Amino acid sequence: MAALNATLYAVFGYMTFLGIFAPIVGIVRFWGPAVVVPAVFAALFGGMVGGVGAAIGIFISDIIIHGNMLLSLAVGVPANFVMFYIIGEFGRTRPKISVVNMGLIASCLIILAMFVMRLFLSSEFTFEAIAILISFTLISIILVIALVKFWARWRWFTVASIVGNALGSAIVGVGVWLFSQFFILPLNLGHKLSFTAAVIWFTWTFTNQMPFLLIFGPPILKACYRAFPSLIEPRSLDS
Repeated sequence: MAALNATLYAVFGYMTFLGIFAPIVGIVRFWGPAVVVPAVFAALFGGMVGGVGAAIGIFISDIIIHGNMLLSLAVGVPANFVMFYIIGEFGRTRPKISVVNMGLIASCLIILAMFVMRLFLSSEFTFEAIAILISFTLISIILVIALVKFWARWRWFTVASIVGNALGSAIVGVGVWLFSQFFILPLNLGHKLSFTAAVIWFTWTFTNQMPFLLIFGPPILKACYRAFPSLIEPRSLDS
């Protein structure tokens, strides 16, 4: 399952790079459609299958796309392993859903506020990029509220996706910035970048992945559980 996960993730990732699914912004690709693959594998077969498969898959696609093995091993591999390991394992825990909801909504609002501020204080983003980021953040907030309130069956996946995505995106943001302090980034993206670059990459990665996880994850998982009754579906967080 980990090998199949890695193969599909690498293929979908490379197709994303080619612009089949979505455009690319900087060194962090618009990865949203592809992350659904390891998220589903993680939810179905556990954190190790999700994390290991995602780590191998991202390494393969990184080598094909930009060829920087060190950057992939230092940033992409650990970020993907952590994100999807958490998604796979989080369904086994039972935190209080009311506490988690407040934190999730607050996090989305903070990210939205960061980009609204940058819209007025900086010229580093085009209007189109700002519009995409704000739109995706608003979509994420709406989806979180809808899934938690009206589709209790998938509360565990909603929480797991946001926690895993946040940690994985943080590793990407800080990792790429830290890498730039010692090495030149591929694709001519510079050297010794300011820490604001870490914030940009974290926010971009988080916001562009979140809607795809919440829109496509539950329906695909529902179909898998129905097609393969032997798979054990995690219970809702507050069940």
